[in-house]
Amino acid sequence: AKKSLRQRAVEELKHYYDGFHLLWTDTKVAARMVWRLLHGQVLTRRERRRLLRTCADLFRLVPFLVFVIVPFMEFLLPVFLKLFPEMLPSTFETESKKEEKQKKKLNAKLELAKFLRETIAEMAKRNKADTG
Repeated sequence: AKKSLRQRAVEELKHYYDGFHLLWTDTKVAARMVWRLLHGQVLTRRERRRLLRTCADLFRLVPFLVFVIVPFMEFLLPVFLKLFPEMLPSTFETESKKEEKQKKKLNAKLELAKFLRETIAEMAKRNKADTG
């Protein structure tokens, strides 16, 4: 069933509210990690990745806020997201976008594995021919 314009607008507002809330939470956690780093503690690999992702999200937030603040510029947001898909902070991604990104990564990994398998098979044939 197709949703009304009001329902879609409410869903979008909830989506952006949740995104800002998650970004705020990530920022608080990242601030604690920076505090720990400044006091000589070492971060785990997982914490380091989260800190880097949060910093990147904060830098991505600046152009995103321009679209939100300037009147009627939010209508251009879909165009810019098509041109620059990584412009949106990670906390604002929908599940379908996350799944699409995972599928692309998986396909790239499968292609790499296929290439490596073919390369190893070719090297094995060469070695067999050299020894035979």
